[in-house]
Amino acid sequence: MSQTTPAATLDHLARLATRPGVQSTLILSRIDGSIIHKAGLLAQSSTSRDTTDPDRDVNLSVNKEDSTLAVDGVTRDKGAESMAHKVFSFMSQAQAFAEGVDSADEVKLLRLRTRKNEVVIVPDSKFLLVVIHDAPQT
Repeated sequence: MSQTTPAATLDHLARLATRPGVQSTLILSRIDGSIIHKAGLLAQSSTSRDTTDPDRDVNLSVNKEDSTLAVDGVTRDKGAESMAHKVFSFMSQAQAFAEGVDSADEVKLLRLRTRKNEVVIVPDSKFLLVVIHDAPQT
């Protein structure tokens, strides 16, 4: 069985991110949920200034309790960091559930579909692969 290199893995992720409907991909640490790699919409900075008027003053405020950012009084999600925290928490709860049902079992795939998006989480022994894409119309 051949083992893929980190460069090959990142190449696969880059191709995945270009697929129609894919919004973002994340690779998280299985230990603490920290972001190892991010691509797509969540990777873009949510604190960028309005490019139409670069001299315009922007009022920023961060609420650390709920991971939100307010730009000129409009609350926005902090993006990748917030999603990573939510995914890690969801994965931890799902793993606890699986072990509660059968202590020898483990989660192999999580798929969460909302009206707008679908989040697919594939756990590995060291990493969590997260793909966020548009939900197919039903």
